[in-house]
Amino acid sequence: MNDHDLNQTAAASSSEETWNEDTYAAWTSRFGTPAEAAAKLAKDPQGRLFPLNAYFGEVSGKKIMNLMGSNGMKAVALSLLGAEVSVADFSEANARYAAELAEEAGVKLTYIVSDVLKLPVGILDSSYDLVFAEMGIVHYFTDLTPFMDTVYQLLAPGGRFVLRDFHPVTTKLITSKGSTAKVRKHKVDGDYFDTTLEEKKVSYSKYLPATGQEPGSELKHSVVYWRRWTLGELVTAAARSRLIIHELAEEPNLSSDVYDKGIPKTFTLVAEKK
Repeated sequence: MNDHDLNQTAAASSSEETWNEDTYAAWTSRFGTPAEAAAKLAKDPQGRLFPLNAYFGEVSGKKIMNLMGSNGMKAVALSLLGAEVSVADFSEANARYAAELAEEAGVKLTYIVSDVLKLPVGILDSSYDLVFAEMGIVHYFTDLTPFMDTVYQLLAPGGRFVLRDFHPVTTKLITSKGSTAKVRKHKVDGDYFDTTLEEKKVSYSKYLPATGQEPGSELKHSVVYWRRWTLGELVTAAARSRLIIHELAEEPNLSSDVYDKGIPKTFTLVAEKK
């Protein structure tokens, strides 16, 4: 290996370490230390699962996989309710926060650090009663088929898949301005059928502590590319991967009765493996 290769490897390693530290710091800023977050979770694990718990049913004793489960909040809440839970996510920093969160909560959590499309063969054993993913997940995939196929391979016969994410009418079609219900204005200026990739900052970036960077400067490791899918594309991809569609719920803004009234903000897709 020459000096150039060594420099490139060192730079990549440094970037990854910085990304991991930034991610961990972001969750600590958002939720507090794992000990603080665990104490809050223990008081109301069902509350942390809302509104997914309406689709999960009784979880005690169930084997559950949370795909791209991030910092483990939902997974630890499920563990507190008696489920056997695993998380699959590519981030070492997410795994670190989740492991400490589970330890502080006094529950067991299996965290698989992996690209969810490249899970170890032993994991894809059709043994999970419930597989779920939620909020800001599907836009990371440029092809939905491998994702839905992975879900199918994870699920046991009769197992359930629950996907909750942002509604494409809101993300693809409508531009919103204004920070309160009274001054909120919406404009339909998007292209619902647009298939281009978009460059975006990672979702945790808004929680990062100030680092003294110049305004407008961005770290390369905080940039990702999105593909926004239509509801039709999502449902079709699930069906083509042999998942039986059970329900598609389109939801308003569940945090307010007046804010963004009349606009679908999220959706929940429920499917099963026959």
